[in-house]
Amino acid sequence: MENAIVVKGLKKEFKSYSSRSGLKGAFRDLFTRNYKIISAVDDISFTVRKGEMVGYIGENGAGKSTTIKMLTGILTPTEGNIVVNGMNPHKEREKFVQTIGVVFGQRSQLWWDIAVQESFQLLKKVYNVPDDVYEEHMNLVIETLDIKPLLDKPVRKLSLGQRMRCELAAALVHNPPLLFLDEPTIGLDVLVKLKIRQFLKEINEKFNTTILLTTHDLSDIEALCERVVMLDEGKIIYDGALQDLKKNWGDFKELEFQFIETPEVSALEELTRDLKVDWTLDGVAGSYRALIESRDDLVSELIGRIVTAYKVKDMKVNETNTEEIIRNIYEKGMSHG
Repeated sequence: MENAIVVKGLKKEFKSYSSRSGLKGAFRDLFTRNYKIISAVDDISFTVRKGEMVGYIGENGAGKSTTIKMLTGILTPTEGNIVVNGMNPHKEREKFVQTIGVVFGQRSQLWWDIAVQESFQLLKKVYNVPDDVYEEHMNLVIETLDIKPLLDKPVRKLSLGQRMRCELAAALVHNPPLLFLDEPTIGLDVLVKLKIRQFLKEINEKFNTTILLTTHDLSDIEALCERVVMLDEGKIIYDGALQDLKKNWGDFKELEFQFIETPEVSALEELTRDLKVDWTLDGVAGSYRALIESRDDLVSELIGRIVTAYKVKDMKVNETNTEEIIRNIYEKGMSHG
C-alpha cells in the first residue's frame, strides 16, 4: 500500500522578537533586535497510507495547525522532508494543490457575497474539472451533505453549520485523493456533526480518500479514525491505534460518590492510599470522583472502605472515555502506557 504522506525529521522554528524598555532600548532595537527561537514543530516523523483516516490531536499550541500548513505548502519547513501525494508541497505548488482538499474551520474558501453554487462553479474552473465529471461527483456530494436548498443563497446568509457543509463540498469539487480537515466541526450542533461524519465515512469508502483530521472534539476521532497521532509541545508523543490507547490508558474505572456529609479530600486519600486512587471533587455536582485501576478486587475494596467509613447517598461507576484518557496522558506523561 502506497503512502499519501511521508514526513521525516520535520521542524518549524519561528523567531520571537522582544522589545527593550525605554528610549535607550528603543534606539538599540533599531540596530539589533533581541529574539528567541521558538520550536512550533520539533523533529517529527510519520507516514499516512492511502485511504487511511488519521486523527492528529494535541492541545492548543502543540503544533497541529503548523504541521498542516507545512503539509499543504502554506509554510516552508525549517528542516526535514515532506512528500505528499508523491510531491514536495512547497516546490511543486501548482500541480500539488490539484491533489488536495483543505477545510480550515476558522477560514472560508467560499466567496462571501455570491451564491454557493457560483463559488462551486469558480472552483470547478480553477481546477479544470470537466462538466460531466463535475455533475456526477457534485450531485452526490450535494445530496449527501443535504445542501441543495442552500445553493442559491449567498454565503453570508448561511448559518455556521450550513456554511461548514458547503465548505466541505467546496474542498471536494475536484475530488482530491487527500483531504486535510482542521477543526471542521468547531461550533457545530450534534446533528450537523453526525451528517459531516457520515459523509466523510462515505467518501472514504467510495473513493478511498485519505483524511488527516485535527480536532478538539474527540468524538469526531472516535467516530472516524482508527489511528491517532498525538502531539505535545511540537513532538509526537503517541502514534498508533486508538484502541491500544484506550486499552493501555483506559484501563481505569471512575467511581462517583455522593456523600450525605462531604468529607475532606485528604481523609479520602488517607483511607485509600495503598489502592492508588486519584480523588477529585466535582464542585458542580458536589460529588467525589475516584479514578482507580480497572481490577475487580481493587474496585470492590475501594467501595467497601468508603461505605464502611462514610454515609453514601449515591454511587455510580463510569468507564473512562477518550477525552479523559487524553487528559490523563497530558497530565501524567506517556510513561504510564
